[in-house]
Amino acid sequence: MNIIGLKYKLVLVLFLSIPFTSSPYPIDGYDKTGIKRLQRLKLIIDGTIKDVQPISGALRSSASIKLNLTGEKGDSLIQLPKPDAKFQKAITGLFPNLDESYSIAVVDITKGKPIRYAKLNEHRQYQPGSVGKIAVVTGFFRELQRLYPTSFEKRIELLKSKTVRAGKWALYDEHTVPFFYPDEQKFFKRTVQADDVFTLYEWIDHMLSVSNNGAASVVWREAILMNVFGTNYPALTEEQAEAYFKATNKATLSEKAIAVVNDPLRDLGIEKEDWRLGTFFTKGASSYIPGQGGSTGSPYGLITYLIALERGKVIDEKSSLEIKKLLYMTDRRIRYASSPALINAAVYFKSGSLYKCKPEEGYECGKYKGNVDNYMNSVAIVEHPDGTTYLVALMSNVLKKNSGVDHQTLATFIDRIIKKKL
Repeated sequence: MNIIGLKYKLVLVLFLSIPFTSSPYPIDGYDKTGIKRLQRLKLIIDGTIKDVQPISGALRSSASIKLNLTGEKGDSLIQLPKPDAKFQKAITGLFPNLDESYSIAVVDITKGKPIRYAKLNEHRQYQPGSVGKIAVVTGFFRELQRLYPTSFEKRIELLKSKTVRAGKWALYDEHTVPFFYPDEQKFFKRTVQADDVFTLYEWIDHMLSVSNNGAASVVWREAILMNVFGTNYPALTEEQAEAYFKATNKATLSEKAIAVVNDPLRDLGIEKEDWRLGTFFTKGASSYIPGQGGSTGSPYGLITYLIALERGKVIDEKSSLEIKKLLYMTDRRIRYASSPALINAAVYFKSGSLYKCKPEEGYECGKYKGNVDNYMNSVAIVEHPDGTTYLVALMSNVLKKNSGVDHQTLATFIDRIIKKKL
């Protein structure tokens, strides 16, 4: 059955009008992280602030979030297994036209059940868009580990205590970020400006929770500075950082930037054809450091990363768990993650898109409706209350059409397949 048919779309479009809000870090994590937006969510939950309550799938505590593949089961996934025949048939059935611009990799890791794998065009390359921000946070955590190799507590303290200014690096991005002033109970959202100052934890949160491009460039910048200045980084001033960037050859800076975010992927055995990041997310950052080679990704590369994360192999086990918490949903559930089937599930998620248009008779360019490129990508770890757990990497390039509803629809049907006894 072709699930992307009109009869399913008509029903699921109605669900898009339902408000889906969630926390991209466990809501009880304010004391640990100092991310002020989490404090506001706590006040919403206890009724102090009147606003939309988070959905049930967003209410996991920090202590309840675990890595699922740290034992023998994870060791069996050092290499992806051959596809399970029945599972593969069911997943392939969602894409009756194999020439469609869709690719996917799915791994069912539900506890107490055999691992099942299914795929379609898993090595096909796509522009990853904001999914590449996962590579940025990974590179950042690698530099943290180098800075404090024996103390995870010192890494967390630096994230919470060090503040940095956006500067030209963060300009420009249309995605707004939240501002909350607890003493005044004042809350608003706006785009990032050059003089905005946040802690490292908050910049990472802005990068992942609302996918702010400016925040991604700032986090990438700070990872580079950690790599260069080492133990001098915690006390590094903005003036010292700017002096370094101005004095260093741009080709040298480019090589450094690419290595910082891509070497950790290579360490996980992900080849550059399956995932690489080559360009900063803002024009402001690119004026300091030019791109190199472009960015690309495949479902195979992304699912390999998710498996490594659940195995505790991304940097180290504590870093893997912290990155997973930072991926605990976005500010609101969109695209794949907005499926009604996932309301009660914990979802660790990142979405990315990129579109490009050219003049064409009878065609009007629209957001996420490019006629040259129209990439939309989703990666997700889904954990249901009944123990059903699986990993998904879905990538598409369907021209002239916003594929958000299709991704949502696919999420619903993939969830049904996972739960069905095949």
